[in-house]
Formats: sequence, C-alpha cells, structure tokens
Amino acid sequence: MRRTVADHQKAVADLLGGAWKVLPGNGGRDVGSPVPLLEARGRVLATDLVAPIDLPPFANSQMDGYAIHMDALQPKSVDSNQSTSYAVVETIAAGSVPERLAEGSAAPIMTGAMLPRGANTVVPIEKALPDTFAAAGETVELPATLAGTFVREQGSDVQLGETVIAAGTLLNAAHLGLAAALGCTQLTVARKVRVLLLTTGDEVLAPGDPLAANGLPPGMIFDANAALLRAALAESGLEVIQADVVNDDPAALLRLLEENVGGVGGGPDDAAQPGCQLIISVGGISAGAFEVVKLALANAGPQSDMAFCSVALQPGGPQGLGTFRGVPFLAFPGNPVSAFVSLEMFLRPALSTLLGTPAPRQRVVAVLEHPMTSPAGKHQVRRGIYSGPAFESAPSVREVGGQSSHLLGALAKANALINVPAGVTELQAGAKVEVWLL
Repeated sequence: MRRTVADHQKAVADLLGGAWKVLPGNGGRDVGSPVPLLEARGRVLATDLVAPIDLPPFANSQMDGYAIHMDALQPKSVDSNQSTSYAVVETIAAGSVPERLAEGSAAPIMTGAMLPRGANTVVPIEKALPDTFAAAGETVELPATLAGTFVREQGSDVQLGETVIAAGTLLNAAHLGLAAALGCTQLTVARKVRVLLLTTGDEVLAPGDPLAANGLPPGMIFDANAALLRAALAESGLEVIQADVVNDDPAALLRLLEENVGGVGGGPDDAAQPGCQLIISVGGISAGAFEVVKLALANAGPQSDMAFCSVALQPGGPQGLGTFRGVPFLAFPGNPVSAFVSLEMFLRPALSTLLGTPAPRQRVVAVLEHPMTSPAGKHQVRRGIYSGPAFESAPSVREVGGQSSHLLGALAKANALINVPAGVTELQAGAKVEVWLL
C-alpha cells in the first residue's frame, strides 16, 4: 500500500525533529554562534535580542521647526488662529546637546535634533511667521499647538530591556536595521545544519569531469542534481559540506558515508565536530537491478536503519528515510524534477517547522488557464507559470512542460508548483488549484 503525501511529510518531520532536539530553532539548548550583523540576514536568531538602550535614545524633533513649551494641561484641541510671540534663541542642530529652553523662548530645531529641556512641542517652520528661521535675538509668531506635537519621545519605539527580536526569528533586513539602531555589530544565530549530498549512477558525470573533455561520452549525462539540490538546500538555510557523484558501487557508497558521517549521531553540540546532521542521496532507490543506495544500506549492518517506500506522489514516488550511524538519511529519486519536488514536499516544510528557516512557500489559489488530467490515487505536482491578479483579473496559472520528471527546461521556466490532490483526475479550464510560489 502506498504511503500518502501527508503521512510521509509527518514521517520526515518526526525523523528530523527527533534527531535535531539540540538545535536552537527546534527549542533546544544550543546557544548558536555569533556572526557579523550583515551576515545574519536569512539566519535564525538563537537567543533573544534585548534592547540595550531606548529608541529613540532621547526625545527629538520630528520636523524642522521651533521647539517651544506648551502647557500640558491645555484642552485636547486648540485654536490655531491664535498665535504667540516668542524670543528666538540659538539654533539646535542634529547631533548637538542643547541648553535648557527658557520660558517664552523658541529654539530653531532640525529634524532628529535633541529636544532641549524645558521644551515639549515642535511647531513646523511652515506654520511660523515668518516661515523662515529667524536669528537668535529676533522674534517669531507661532500658532497655538497641542503639547507633544511632532516630538519623538525617548523610548517611544523600543524601551531599554525590552525583547525586540525573539529567538527563533528568521532575520530579514528590517531586523538587521533594528539591531544596528541598537548598536549591535553581530547577532547570535543558530548554527546551520550540515548536509552530505550524494548523487548516484554509473551514467552520471560531474560538469567539468575530464572524461567529457572531448564531449559527453555516449550513454553518459551531466549531473544536474548536485547543483540543483545544493542551491535549493542553501536557499533553505542548510550548509552542504560535500556533494559527490557516486557510481553504482555499494561498497564505494558505504566507504564515502563512513568517511563523512563521523561518530554516532553527528550532533551539532560541538561546532568543531566533523561530520553532518543530514544525509541526502539522489537516485538508486527504485525497482531496478542496480539500485545502489538500497543495496549499500541493506549490507551496512546495525549502523543503518532505513526504510524504502512508495508515496502517492508524482513525480517523486520512490522515497527512503531512516538513519546511518544515527544521522537522519533522506533518499530521493534520481530524476532531477523528482528530487526537487521531494525536497519541496517533504524536507522544506519540516525545516520551516523545526528550524524556522526557510520561510514556508507562499500558497495561493489560482484558476487554471487550460484543462488538465491527473492519475488516479496520486498527488500530482506540475510545474507552472503563475500570473498574479491584475485589474479585474483573478490570479491564474498555466502548466509549463509536461508530467515527465526529466524536464529541467520546464522547471527552469516555472515560477510555481501546481498541486493536484490525489482524488482529482480531471480539471477543466477555470478550475481553482492550489499553487506554491517558487
């Protein structure tokens, strides 16, 4: 019996969640590592960021104008037709520390400049008479204004001791801007999960392999999976420590695993520890005679605990998961689109939940621009080109390429994945479908 997509998603999340309990994004005890502020974008904050200062750190002017004192006990509204004459004192520039403002005085003040003691209000220059800055010793007419107008109070944005960014937050540009405003030069972020990525097949050559110096040999193909998945894993916040092409030799695959996995568990408690926290293989798990991943792990003894199954998914039906020396091991099918869909359907959602990165794919509803069929009993994922809503036009999507899992050209053109549930075999043009935006 085939496993459903939902069942396999849960199995992957349970496997990773059990193995990664120490990771910060998974509520564990790992305190992470500091990185320079500008390198923290797209990383997960490991510890709460607590404000070391107020923001703003002092009361300042929101406008170019005049700083004055207004009675705080005045009514909630004032007659702006009323005006008062003030004696003009020295101008307050941004970055200066002004003297106390005497009663009945008005200080020309620039945007962002510190409000002087004794002042509680700023009147914009365009409301002054004259509407240009007067020199010290002159007078200016200013309309009645409510106390506190155009003043940014100290701590009105962030207060000293306040938790401003919680641990587990996926950091973006706004977070980095806030941290910079608080004087931070670095942030403590969760350490990246290290991944060993293996692609398999006697027919596969890495781009640049000397065997293809005079052209691709007959019967051979260049490896697309390493580049495709390495980029997708990096986008998902993981670190690929090694990506190798492995021939259909079970003993060679086992040797490579033993060399790279290290001790049992491969946990991230010690940042200097070699090894990895995740193994991903591509290919070698179907029903052929030379399925190298299946053959190698079947002969690995007690250090391997793997299960292989069929998931009601197209592309991406063959799947494997388990552990090697205690390290989580996900085995994806070998066709590039199948491997990519497997990562999107099973690994990426688990990472978002467990680690806080990457951000979940945006899911939208769009109407099909054409009819579509789907095999019975399988959740089908098709590559599509999504067009967002326009004036009086609903969002729509059209398929690019076909069902085949080798169509990399179609994947490169796609900006979305069209999801057709397992119970649906036929869709008409205009039908609504769930779309994941890439």
